[in-house]
Amino acid sequence: PVLYSYFRSSCSWRVRIALALKGISYDQVPVNLLKDGGEQFSAEFKAINPMQQVPALKIDGITLSQSLAIIHYLEDTHPNPRLLPQDPKKRAQVRMIADHIVSGIQPLQNLSILNQMGEKKMEWAQNCITSGFKALEQILQHTAGRYCVGDEVSMADLCLVPQVFNAESRYKVDMGPYPTITRINKALLELEAFKASHPSRQPDTPAELRA
Repeated sequence: PVLYSYFRSSCSWRVRIALALKGISYDQVPVNLLKDGGEQFSAEFKAINPMQQVPALKIDGITLSQSLAIIHYLEDTHPNPRLLPQDPKKRAQVRMIADHIVSGIQPLQNLSILNQMGEKKMEWAQNCITSGFKALEQILQHTAGRYCVGDEVSMADLCLVPQVFNAESRYKVDMGPYPTITRINKALLELEAFKASHPSRQPDTPAELRA
């Protein structure tokens, strides 16, 4: 497999976690979203992903984009360890939390949106994240065990950690009001798959940001 990724892309990070958890070795091709106006806009990369976004994964003779579609494929083809619970209610809760982050928070504070916000980009990002986290904190109080849904790592957790990283490191969001999110995030960052896939440990991580 070949993963087209950017070290700080939260969508790419989700996929890196899934690959690490499932023990799938892969080659990584960095796509710098800032260099020369963004390498994702090159003709070469547009041929790989017409949406001009990372991640994209070449695997088993196909090319997939969209992080959750990639993770679902990995789940279908490498079912262990399981990232979707067998219980239908828990499975629905995992998908709900993943969608909450992937659709309801992350796209609103994505690079393409922030570039249109001008001087208000930081305020905009903070507002998008805090409104999403208020709802997410409430949801997790009903679903969480050690992790987002019970005590097993799931697709929801793969979405949570990169979003918390964005909130804390990039947009300086006060995490005080979100104790459940903070507790789960801390527990997940102790796991090797989350450490190995961290933005500070990627081939394209700038020297000054390396762990």
